[in-house]
Parts: sequence; structure tokens; C-alpha cells
Amino acid sequence: MSRRLHLAAYLLAFDTRAQSLQDRTRAGFLLRAAALAELAHRGAVVEDGAGRVAVVSADPVGDGVLDALVTELAGRPRTWKAWIRRDRDATLEAVEEQLAVLGIMTMADRNPYGPVAPHRTVTMDDPREALDLQVRVAELVRGGEPVAGAPYADAALAALAAHGHLRLVLTRHDRKAHADRITALTGRLADRAPGLAKAVSGLNLTMIAAQGGAGGGG
Repeated sequence: MSRRLHLAAYLLAFDTRAQSLQDRTRAGFLLRAAALAELAHRGAVVEDGAGRVAVVSADPVGDGVLDALVTELAGRPRTWKAWIRRDRDATLEAVEEQLAVLGIMTMADRNPYGPVAPHRTVTMDDPREALDLQVRVAELVRGGEPVAGAPYADAALAALAAHGHLRLVLTRHDRKAHADRITALTGRLADRAPGLAKAVSGLNLTMIAAQGGAGGGG
């Protein structure tokens, strides 16, 4: 996995046939959780004794999304779950801008004279990276290779796909049939941040609660 986790999570959630995210609201939660997992893995943030996120290093990492998130995290102690819920739309738009700059996707220009749209139309000209990632993550969940040997990034993405109910990647049957393996993959997040692993495990319920109890995602 060469992409940083928040960029990879976007590709994971992107429906290449429909040329859109499977669920834009859901993607916002996933990207926030992925960015937090990236920072935790880098050692830039840790979990304090009260289960809140604490910044260890605010040094810029050269990634606009991560640098902006570290600035947020330094402002006030909050739990992992609280940070996943905050400013999701801004993070989602920032990730899209970053992918556009990298040439992974094309974003339609905003019309300054037209109605305000909730988001811009995006196009992924070459879907192979997204499709390959979706297949690899699904195979990690369904496969028999030891979880301990999986790269941290792949384990984190598998946990996000499972607990975020990304139907593009894993069906409901997959989640039930491989529940023990999903638990083990999620546990990889707990190596540095037990509270993050717990927050990811409850990701679908957090999404439902944040949307006022609406619709579960399959």
C-alpha cells in the first residue's frame, strides 16, 4: 500500500462503475478514521490515560489533510470517536482535492454563478488502482493468511471496510462468515491506540447515530 490511509480509504469507497462514492456521508467517517489511524501509526498521536487523543508531534508531514488534522487535534482533547465525527465534510473535500492534484481523479469546476452544489462531480479516469485495492482488501478478509503478517495499512483498511459496511468490498455474508478474522484485523489498530480500534469497531453505529438514526448500510 503506497497511498496514505485517507487516500486509500477514498479509493476503497469509490464505485468505479457509478463514478461516485458508494455513500458520501459514510465516506466522510471512513476518511476521518483512516487519517487518525495514519497519524497513530506514524506516532504523531497517542491515546492518553482517559482514552483521548493526544498529539505527540505537530511537525508537518507534508500532507495537507494530515497536517490540518494534527492542528485540530492539538486544540482540545477528545476521544477517537468524537474526532471521527467532527469536520468530516471538510476532510472529504480536502482528500478529493488532493487526489485531483495527484492526477488520480478529475473534479468538475464549480460554477460561481450557478446554484451551490453539495459536492462537485468527480471522475476517475483509470479505475484499476481502486479496483485492485478493493479486491486485495476483500481477499485479506476472506483469506487464510495469518493476520499478523498483513501490512498495517491493509489491516486498517479491511477493518474500515468491514465496520463501515462498504458493500463494494464486503457483503453482509462476508462480515458474518469472517467475523473472527475481522476482529483480529481490527485488533491491529489497538497496538498503538486501543480506543481507535474500539471506535472503528462501532463505526456503523456511530454513523447511524450521527445521522439521527437513519439507515444502516446493509
